[in-house]
Amino acid sequence: MNDERSLATAYTRARPRLERLAYAMTGSHAEAEDVVSDSWLRLIAAHANEPVQNVEAWATVVVARRALDTLRSARVRRETYVGPWLPEPWLEAPPASDPAERVTLDDSVSFALMVVLETLSPAERTAWVLHDLFGMEFSEVARVVGRTTAAVRQLAARARKHVAAGTPRVTVDHATHEAVVAAFRRATIDGDLPGLMTVLDPDVTLTSDGGGKVRAALRPVHGADRVARLLIGLASQLDGDHRPRSVTVNGAPGFAILKGSEYDFVISLTVEDARITRVDMVRAPDKLATLPSDSQSSAYCTRSIT
Repeated sequence: MNDERSLATAYTRARPRLERLAYAMTGSHAEAEDVVSDSWLRLIAAHANEPVQNVEAWATVVVARRALDTLRSARVRRETYVGPWLPEPWLEAPPASDPAERVTLDDSVSFALMVVLETLSPAERTAWVLHDLFGMEFSEVARVVGRTTAAVRQLAARARKHVAAGTPRVTVDHATHEAVVAAFRRATIDGDLPGLMTVLDPDVTLTSDGGGKVRAALRPVHGADRVARLLIGLASQLDGDHRPRSVTVNGAPGFAILKGSEYDFVISLTVEDARITRVDMVRAPDKLATLPSDSQSSAYCTRSIT
């Protein structure tokens, strides 16, 4: 690569994968974008000293290291977080003029998985994401984490057990997931308690993240009856400024409430055996501020609720 234009072209081509990687490691879309942008500046500086021949391979290592640093710093900040901390939802990006600039997230990085990853240590999370999700060799992962290859293998193995225990063993097909979300949506908005109970697993858990800035449950709520009554109670408080909308959250059908042109709720639903086992509700304004306004959101939203 002899000039910055060629370097920029290669980095743009690699950017969607790099942003997915940074997001999977940090749980924050905003932080992922910062990491990838900072790594571009580092690439320019490194390339000026010695030409980088494989931009994607070089950038993957640098982005992973920067994301790990960001994650470690974030863990300290989250110790004082008010209530449960949930990852930022990733809504499918609108089409870009250049397809290479479009960043999408498939359901291999589901919201339920992102929640489980929060229970891992930064080193465990990094080892699992880089090796199991992105296919990096353990020797390369060891360079990122600063451990031996053998130690990184153990980190990934421990993480793998946590992920297997905390995520659905059988992934439902998209049509089933969409149908369950639609039933959930109708019953919640209509205040249909029996109808909502039929789509909730008896042991369902609802977690809401208000970031200490808006009203949200400070602890997870367990059990179908309690979760259903809480949801219907919330829905009954919505006024004419609120509009429900279906969205794609981390590659899967989800549900959102807009107030005016901005998001007030984004809800991810984990479905197993045609029942909802997790309801994750993001209300924290800082996590919703990066989502597009209603005038920009047509590509994020699969359809309006009628």
